[in-house]
Amino acid sequence: MLKEFREFAMKGNVVDLAVAVIIGAAFGAIVNSMVADVIMPIVGAVTGGLDFSNYFTPLSAKVTAANLADAKKQGAVLAWGNFLTLTLNFLIIAWVLFIVVRLMNRMKTKEPEPAPEAPSAEVQLLTEIRDLLKKG
Repeated sequence: MLKEFREFAMKGNVVDLAVAVIIGAAFGAIVNSMVADVIMPIVGAVTGGLDFSNYFTPLSAKVTAANLADAKKQGAVLAWGNFLTLTLNFLIIAWVLFIVVRLMNRMKTKEPEPAPEAPSAEVQLLTEIRDLLKKG
């Protein structure tokens, strides 16, 4: 059973998938940082510092806090602003990934098709014989 597992784990597809997951996680962190540290501050500056992440609707009369963290401690809240922020982040990340994949696809150069091989000596001789027979 151990031998079977080792054969399964060493198959190219499993190793490739593991590498892809690790690279994907690292790339995801880069894109998340770009959204949080570059794009969202620009959006905040353009919109006058608007941040939806702290908007909520209290679902209990006990909730009197002004910020989301304290409101969650007091009772049930509908954190629609946080949902809106995460949805916006997702859309930005999806757009950035789309652009990156599109650029990578453009950068892939199509390998030029190899030139057709010259006919062999026998084929050239047979072609000459055929042409001479046609002339007659």
